[in-house]
Amino acid sequence: MSRALAGLALVRVTATYALLLVVVAATLVALGPGAQGRAIDNFSTNLDNLARGQVGTLIGSAFVTADDNIYVWLPGLVCLLALGELLWRGKRLVVAFTVGHVGATLIIAVVLAIAIVEGWLPASIASASDVGISYGAAAVLGALTAAIPVRWRPAWVCFWLANALAVATGLGSFDFTATGHAVALTLGVLLSTRFRSPARWTPPRLMLLAGGAVFGYTTLIGSSVAGTPVAGLAAALIALFARSVVSRWSSRERSQSVAPLDHSGALAV
Repeated sequence: MSRALAGLALVRVTATYALLLVVVAATLVALGPGAQGRAIDNFSTNLDNLARGQVGTLIGSAFVTADDNIYVWLPGLVCLLALGELLWRGKRLVVAFTVGHVGATLIIAVVLAIAIVEGWLPASIASASDVGISYGAAAVLGALTAAIPVRWRPAWVCFWLANALAVATGLGSFDFTATGHAVALTLGVLLSTRFRSPARWTPPRLMLLAGGAVFGYTTLIGSSVAGTPVAGLAAALIALFARSVVSRWSSRERSQSVAPLDHSGALAV
């Protein structure tokens, strides 16, 4: 018990958030579909709510989910957030999650408002439901770039961004949720430049990374577009090849710029 409590203390932010998600989801299920629908309407970060000044939805929407099967995806989310908390502590985890959740929501809101005014999208999209944890989770996934070894970072970034963009642009019509995932992921990658890399990867951290990556894949991609995995893998391979070419070119330039000296101190020819 003492070991379990000590472990929870290291990821107390993740544990607290997961507990709140479970409590809110269980309460809404107990109250019935009507109460759940009203909660989703009231906490959605759509244009209608934001236009009425309900800025509290920017925070409250992160605690309400439209999916009753929380037990399916919650373990993966816990893996992702717990890894981030172990790497950066709770404060930076909250920053990464909030930047993705709030930042992507506001960016998508601006895009939707412009699209509605210009007539590119129907006005009904202003009242669409938009709650859940996916934007914040996508940002944390992107922020993990800081923890990936330098040689693998380009492949990591290209894999996730290519997949997210493939979903956002390959659905045949504008999907603001998929686009929001791509935006939140990008914000997380940009934020990773401000985070430190961990001292070392331990087996528990690698297990959390595997669980978090599976969760990230199913959340951002799932089975939306058949060719998405191919796009992601191709982008990752191209990034690895490009980094290899640049590394070899840099090594050759350094070797050519440093010529051996003879005993008199003159350049050897």
